[in-house]
Amino acid sequence: MVQPYVSVITLGTADGARSRRFYVEGFGWQPVFENDEIAFYQLNGIVLGIWRGTALDEDRQEQAGPGPGAFALAHNVGSEDAVAPLIDRLVAAGGRLLRPAEAPPHGGVRGYVADPDGHAWEIAWNPSWPIDAEGNVRFAGP
Repeated sequence: MVQPYVSVITLGTADGARSRRFYVEGFGWQPVFENDEIAFYQLNGIVLGIWRGTALDEDRQEQAGPGPGAFALAHNVGSEDAVAPLIDRLVAAGGRLLRPAEAPPHGGVRGYVADPDGHAWEIAWNPSWPIDAEGNVRFAGP
């Protein structure tokens, strides 16, 4: 049984400055990390990532279409050895493999699976994002 939780919500954006203004000025949220491509906001038990749409497409190895409609949901697991088996299980249950499990340049292990409706799920283990007993992930740094 896979625990029912979402670790990270990543939304694509066509304009990082416009997006930052909306979240910082609109909600009053301050990024816990940001660079030219992405900003992370610590939410209640999850992290929200706002990523330039083309960079998100490159990471998923799939073109999502124009502009800010691009997104990926993430399910973080407790060990690097748990990433590939869960991806295999999701594909066997009707998902479509977008990117096999591998180590990205920033560390950890990740891969992508689309659900039957095409929604992208990143399955990931990141040593900088610890998961507590309730399944909550915390941004601990790059």
